[in-house]
Amino acid sequence: MVLTQDGRSDLVFPKHFDGTRFYNPGAPQARGILEGLRWKLTSQPEPSPRFIADVRQSLPPRRVDGSEVRTTLVNHSTVLLQQRGSNILTDPIWSERAGPFSWIGPRRRRPPGVSWDDLPRIDTVLISHNHYDHLDLPTLRRLAARGDSTFIVPARGARLLRSENIGPVHELEWGESLSLPALTVHCVPAQHFSGRGIHDRNRTLWCGYVIECQERLVYFAGDTGFGPHFAQIREKFGSPRLALLPIGAYQPRWFMSAVHMAPDEAVIAHGILGAGTSIAIHHGTFQLTDESLDTPKKELIARAHNESFLVLNNGEFAEIDTQ
Repeated sequence: MVLTQDGRSDLVFPKHFDGTRFYNPGAPQARGILEGLRWKLTSQPEPSPRFIADVRQSLPPRRVDGSEVRTTLVNHSTVLLQQRGSNILTDPIWSERAGPFSWIGPRRRRPPGVSWDDLPRIDTVLISHNHYDHLDLPTLRRLAARGDSTFIVPARGARLLRSENIGPVHELEWGESLSLPALTVHCVPAQHFSGRGIHDRNRTLWCGYVIECQERLVYFAGDTGFGPHFAQIREKFGSPRLALLPIGAYQPRWFMSAVHMAPDEAVIAHGILGAGTSIAIHHGTFQLTDESLDTPKKELIARAHNESFLVLNNGEFAEIDTQ
């Protein structure tokens, strides 16, 4: 390993594009349509409530000062990260359904933990990939209409946003970075796939992000299976002070393991990263796979035997001191 002048590794992330489509290098690929049909025909989902009205919405401050990172779980993979000088929103979704139209797709089972009217100004919006539960156009249009936000998407993902007059938008490849007034955003690998229709699978990239602000690192994993990229990210950047790691949509394992971590794998990823604190995301709002809505949360609590891996409810926040 060679270190650069700032003490980081010069690791280059592996090739992941064949000229037409992106892929997971040295790792399993997402299952195909026929295997998806097999899953649906044999699915034995755990029972789950149609709607749970147990969310206590919180009122985030307009801005934060000091050295802490205030981290509010809004819902699913939507997290409000507030640091001195910046408000960041990850994979925002306030819609009632995660789908192409308002009447189709998985229906919301819990309300957002922050009401839209209470959302502060958002400086930066990070989109990890183009699945409907992560790239929600109605929410992004509302954010764009405010006129305050810069949008960051993985490679070949900007065209969709620009077609909806959502911007300004910047595309990043794995290993690329974007410097903004208060922070730098680094695009890093994830093990997943992309697509919003029948013919566009893997035409756009998927990713996670390392956010560098005030000499600290926050890692947003996006949507990902367990893989070698966690060790690569730590080697290149060092251990993050805070990591946002997905724990849901993992059953059945024969179908989901290539693209979604189970809670026990998220605990292992937390250790590989050497994260000071991890917070669970991608759970508790949309019923996407066979496990019930709150099974991921219960499984993680049973497996994470220390206080450094937090499970927040929608609307709950944690203040992570980075000093």
